Amino acid sequence: MERRLVPGTQIETVRDRPLGAFGHAIFDFDGTISLLREGWQGIMAPVMVDMICGDTEPTQAIRDEVAAFIDETTGVQTILQMARLVEMVQRHGRVAPGEILDAQGYKALYNERLMAPVRERLAKLDQGELPPAEALVPGALEFLRELRARGLDLYLVSGTDHADVVHEAEKLGAAQFFNGGIMGAEPVYRGSNKEQIIRTVIDEHGLHGAEVLVCGDGPVEMRHAREHECVALGVASNEQEGAGWDWRKRERLITAGAEILIPAFEPVDALLA
Repeated sequence: MERRLVPGTQIETVRDRPLGAFGHAIFDFDGTISLLREGWQGIMAPVMVDMICGDTEPTQAIRDEVAAFIDETTGVQTILQMARLVEMVQRHGRVAPGEILDAQGYKALYNERLMAPVRERLAKLDQGELPPAEALVPGALEFLRELRARGLDLYLVSGTDHADVVHEAEKLGAAQFFNGGIMGAEPVYRGSNKEQIIRTVIDEHGLHGAEVLVCGDGPVEMRHAREHECVALGVASNEQEGAGWDWRKRERLITAGAEILIPAFEPVDALLA
């Protein structure tokens, strides 16, 4: 399929329909706005492989299965990924039943490894060693600021634990823009918080789907946007480089239902137009 770019930009359109009637916008956080957790996939994958294999030697087939699973579930709450990990450990049968942890136990192990680099980046932010711009998807704050200036209500919804999302959004200067609230994962899973917010926003305000913009870098929020006929803006950001396209992410977002794709929010004026 030939790529359709807005002339003079890196904004790619997949589906044509009237735009501009937005009153509400729902954002994912990690990889969409924040780069503080860049590399989480590279931490989760070895954790999952280690838990599946126990004391046995990992196979390439298991590594591939884990990688595909992480790609598919980017954007869901971590506890759901860990619940699936329990199933994978049981199915492969390499670990004695008495040694298999529950989803909370695996989540604790993963978070312990993940939070080491995140805390280091937060400390560097506090000490002025890491400029905030380097911990953000380019143009993200300006885009949020401009949407609020135009009267949109903004919501931040993440699969990361609630307290962590709030803390990190405040550190990056993004929290101030989400007048609709910040919703992270709670200790007990009660359904997809992203789908719940989309449905609540539509129902409470009597909206049509096209009046709601859903912005994220994971297939989960793109699928929910498509199911509710919202406009799906996919952020295929290259988190490792801090700029440019992540082509694998782009393909996943298109498959999931993204209809506008960007590698970053810059230039903001062109994106707003």
